[in-house]
Amino acid sequence: MLFKWFDKLTENTTRQSARLTSRRSFLASVGTVLVGTAAYPLLPVWRNGAQAASQAGADPKEVSPGQDPGDPESCEYWRYCAIDGYLCSCCGGTKTSCPPGTQMAPITWIGTCRNPADGKDYIISYNDCCGKSACGRCQCIRNENDTPAYLPANSNNINWCSGGPADVVYNCSTAIILGIQ
Repeated sequence: MLFKWFDKLTENTTRQSARLTSRRSFLASVGTVLVGTAAYPLLPVWRNGAQAASQAGADPKEVSPGQDPGDPESCEYWRYCAIDGYLCSCCGGTKTSCPPGTQMAPITWIGTCRNPADGKDYIISYNDCCGKSACGRCQCIRNENDTPAYLPANSNNINWCSGGPADVVYNCSTAIILGIQ
């Protein structure tokens, strides 16, 4: 007697759901979830930034010193066309490595910058270095081709340090060449 009302409620809810939905719409929903899950790793956020930074010195995509014009400690340096933050080259690191006591965030934002020496467009990975307080020197805010925060792969206004296991304190940013466009 006590569960009769619960059985009736369950039966009515199930019948109403069956009237309003079909197997085809259920299968379409399941298919959408499966395709979305499979496509998630293809999103344009590069998650292997720390590994590439450790290999940047021997990277064949790196331009030769004669083809790398400009001062890496200047905001006008060609690689910094989409950077927003403090330059690691002024903070004890280099344009491709973090200063001592910090570690590179595992996710990055990307930009495309034209090298004036060879006229080619290079895909640049901007990696935040995390773990110490902000460097405070050589702040560079260049928003060429920056996108809003709801398109995160190309947005430089996000604290990318929060994406990794390291301390979320931002220190500075690097600019690593990923390839030629």
